[in-house]
Amino acid sequence: MWREARLAFTDSLAALDCSVVPAHPWIHGLGQQTDNGAYLSPVNAIHYLAERLAGTGGNTDVVIMMVTGQTHENFMKGLNSLVDVFPAPAFTQVRRLAESAATLATEKMQIPAKAGAGLPVAIPLSVPTNRAALSAAAISEAQKAAGAGFSLDGMKQQLGEFTQLRDSLINDVASGLSDLQGKSARAWVFTASGDTAATLLALVQDIPQPSAVYTAAIMLAGKNLDGIRGMIHDVDPDTGA
Repeated sequence: MWREARLAFTDSLAALDCSVVPAHPWIHGLGQQTDNGAYLSPVNAIHYLAERLAGTGGNTDVVIMMVTGQTHENFMKGLNSLVDVFPAPAFTQVRRLAESAATLATEKMQIPAKAGAGLPVAIPLSVPTNRAALSAAAISEAQKAAGAGFSLDGMKQQLGEFTQLRDSLINDVASGLSDLQGKSARAWVFTASGDTAATLLALVQDIPQPSAVYTAAIMLAGKNLDGIRGMIHDVDPDTGA
């Protein structure tokens, strides 16, 4: 069934394999493209996902995460929070496209400025042949260093540096996990398991925010999605958390 939930990682998260189906305004034939932006209602998004799911049959675990909005501002606020917690490629793509569309719409209303004198800010030069040459040079330097002779003191120093680097990497990973577990996002969530026909009936009932004009969603489908279900926490109606 549909419900608003809080998404956050826990220690129980496990790796899993599943099919991922996105639904957003930039999918050909799904959203409505206008000069002012791209639009998609939750109803159309969910019916699109239902059509994709209908072709599976049998028993399937299904989890859908969806962000909606009546305005571009509140849609992006919800989407940004969700991407921070669950940066699925579909959501990051939608954020990039939505930001680009908003920027383009703003630029259309501005008078182009005259090109000024001076140079742009310096950035690292990176082209395929340049990167290949730099890599080859680095390998050559490493080979020269390796052939310079063996030193026990040098080896001890390198082992000590490696140990420090390893400890630093382990601490960074642990700190990153702690930071990630401290983040959460609100989203509309649908979960179901078992017979696909029954899931389809529940999926199209009580679709949230039917009048919203901005929608992005992903459907995860597989044999066992307990690892993702562990991220979903019911919202306390009294506290809103």
